[in-house]
Amino acid sequence: MSAAALFGLFALFAVVAGLVLYSLVRSEAENTERMSREEARERVSGRRDDS
Repeated sequence: MSAAALFGLFALFAVVAGLVLYSLVRSEAENTERMSREEARERVSGRRDDS
């Protein structure tokens, strides 16, 4: 296998791996819960009333 073909294969793999990683991170970000700053502060401090 020539050096140019090996370089092309490596470059293609790098691009595809980057796109796969991007799509995985994007899908994970869409599944996160959004809250306001005040809601986050209450949840962390434990002052939230769950009843």
